[in-house]
Amino acid sequence: MVNDGADDARPTRATLSEVAALANVSVATVSKVLNGRSGVSDETRSRIESLLEERNYNRRLSAQSTAPLIEVLCFEIDSPFAGAAISGIERIARDHEIGMVVTGSEESHLPSRGWIDGVLRRQPLGIILVAALLPEKDLARLRSRGIPIVMMDPYGAPATDAPAIGSADWNGGFLATQHLIKLGHQRIAIITGPEDMMASTARLSGYRAALDSAGIPVRRDYIRPGTFHRDDGVAEGRDLLSSAEPPTAIFASSDLQALGVYEAARTLGLRVPDDLSVVGYDDLPIARWAGPPLTTVRVPLAEMAEQAMHLVLRLRDEPELAFSRVDLATSLVVRESSAPPRA
Repeated sequence: MVNDGADDARPTRATLSEVAALANVSVATVSKVLNGRSGVSDETRSRIESLLEERNYNRRLSAQSTAPLIEVLCFEIDSPFAGAAISGIERIARDHEIGMVVTGSEESHLPSRGWIDGVLRRQPLGIILVAALLPEKDLARLRSRGIPIVMMDPYGAPATDAPAIGSADWNGGFLATQHLIKLGHQRIAIITGPEDMMASTARLSGYRAALDSAGIPVRRDYIRPGTFHRDDGVAEGRDLLSSAEPPTAIFASSDLQALGVYEAARTLGLRVPDDLSVVGYDDLPIARWAGPPLTTVRVPLAEMAEQAMHLVLRLRDEPELAFSRVDLATSLVVRESSAPPRA
């Protein structure tokens, strides 16, 4: 009988000893790499991980795994934004009886040293990065084990081969600014987020587009840098409102910034919205509780988190699934912090 090669089309999974032989190392060394242990040089580790990926070793988790886990790496884990994201992920994980390991990333949006080793020991079903980053070498180590990675609201330019769940930030920036223009405001300032964050640059671009479409010049002195924190709103809001020609409205790129603008206005004896209109971004629960309740752009954080979790589960079962990025719709929520400017 002639073998036409059809049975050999699918690569077979290598054994531990075969990978060790190909890498010219001991089985114990390969085991160290598989379990994220130290004691292996970077060059040897890289060679072994390349072989693990090429030879299709451990592309899926063992059926004997006792406690399925999802890893969540989250920037600024104590922020309201992170809390909403983690809550959405947890709901889906609970429905599928999956445990969660939540870790906060550092100021650089990167995990602490040794985090990747712990992940490889735990062998999770997948990883969700919430506004966090992973170095390419760590991404390669995770890919070599077939561990799915999904980015939620990615920081910076996400890896082209890493699926991402985001929101329509350009549209959000446009809607916020357009709302203020329709109320009659001409002097509209913006406090932005980090320059290297896609969400921040998209919101600024939407702000510019709304002004351009209304024939209102974009003033450079009305564009202020920020980091999405309350302190940005206090400092930049006070500076804007103390200028020779202060804005009549401020679009803050986060709800926390907007609350900082509230504080800046209060210290200067100004009232919102009588003297100043304010629009925020995110629609966190605190937006409804502010005084006055904050007009803001709603980001569907819970839906983004749930979709990220569903995508991890799908990638676990379909590792070759082609998926790049999806942006969920944003919408304007009008409350009491915005009104026509004084005559």
